Amino acid sequence: MAQLDCGVENCVYNKCKSCCKGDITVGGKHAESRGDTCCESFSGKRAGDSYISALEHPCHTISIDCEACDCMYNKNYKCHAEHVDISGKGACECGQTSCNTFRKQS
Repeated sequence: MAQLDCGVENCVYNKCKSCCKGDITVGGKHAESRGDTCCESFSGKRAGDSYISALEHPCHTISIDCEACDCMYNKNYKCHAEHVDISGKGACECGQTSCNTFRKQS
């Protein structure tokens, strides 16, 4: 479990820079840099959308599945970083988000 800070304001799961989903998946199977990653769990808000997460309470620590095989924090497809920062201000799709915590293994 990692402390998650989410800067993807346009995601339906984001509340106060925390995630209400409970778990997320970071994509980027062939990632070489953080720009090659994304939050595959992103779901964009739409105009007039009255949807509110069923888990109204944001989680400060969260389970993160990680497909970025070459990230130093990835152990058996689970993120083991203590703190994870997901960015994507103004994102309209998951490809416009990224995991800023990604560090390529040397």
